[in-house]
Amino acid sequence: MTQMKIYGHRAHLGPRRAAVSDTLHRAAVQAFTLPEDKRFHRFFLLDEEDFVTPADRDGTYTIIEVLLFTGRSLAAKHAFLTLVFDLFARDLNIEPRNVEVVLLEAPREHWGIRGVTGDQLTLPYQVDV
Repeated sequence: MTQMKIYGHRAHLGPRRAAVSDTLHRAAVQAFTLPEDKRFHRFFLLDEEDFVTPADRDGTYTIIEVLLFTGRSLAAKHAFLTLVFDLFARDLNIEPRNVEVVLLEAPREHWGIRGVTGDQLTLPYQVDV
């Protein structure tokens, strides 16, 4: 299970939501072996005065928070982060200096999904990749 929150400038991120979502999902499917149909993304489009950034970032600056079940290997997490940086640069023309990603893990029993706790949930895919 993964849930993604994507923060960015309204003027930049708004028109590119679909492309950003596709790019993040491609990285998650490849690195975490998520099924194609498991996409949970929320976009937070902020006006310039509400998204204060360092001087060395530009209007494409994007922050991504990924909430996920505990259990992915260090190699899978590194693969995901590397893919995000590479794909954002190649496919979205967003330089790695303008992308920050944090992976926030929580044990399955800390999640409530479809009326049960995450540790009681049967998933059609493996988490411990």
